[in-house]
Amino acid sequence: MENAKKGKITLLFADASHFIMGCAYLGYIYGKVRRFIRTYSGRSRYNVLGALDYISKKLTTVTNDTYITAAQVCQLIQKVSLEYAGKPIYLILDNARYQKCLLVQALAAALNVTLVYIPPYSPNLNLIERLWKHVKSRLRTKYYDDFSIFKEKIDSITDSTDKSEKKVIDKLICEKVQFFDTKTFENIAEFSSA
Repeated sequence: MENAKKGKITLLFADASHFIMGCAYLGYIYGKVRRFIRTYSGRSRYNVLGALDYISKKLTTVTNDTYITAAQVCQLIQKVSLEYAGKPIYLILDNARYQKCLLVQALAAALNVTLVYIPPYSPNLNLIERLWKHVKSRLRTKYYDDFSIFKEKIDSITDSTDKSEKKVIDKLICEKVQFFDTKTFENIAEFSSA
């Protein structure tokens, strides 16, 4: 992070998010009377594979409505290598198979993109997870009955991470990353066994 702030490297956090229209984007209403809320009956899914620049907060994306595979990860690496040519590129990823396969690793090596895999079960280390949570919270404010409008809304949010949404994203994506040291794990183990 320090090298990225000094301009020595480009630091990108990458991951995919899967937005399912009509699923988990509506709020809850509590009360004594049962209420029915309109929701979409289908399961249309919009996948966004993104790489978030730690400094500028610009999001580079590859999207589809089928699946994210190694082919889409390779497409993202190619886009990133063209966009950020001239500086060493570090791409932070989780351990999903489609991101850790030989095809992805070979392409990254050929394009001089360094892949850094976070430890398993450590989503707090991949700062793009905070962006996905923000996008999903913005989707909860409206009922969508048209998949194209649903996709446009997601695209408008993700396209503005370095523009109109920058102040919000700057607060979400900052240096406040939760790290655990060995002592913390020892204390948790002691507490759990007591």
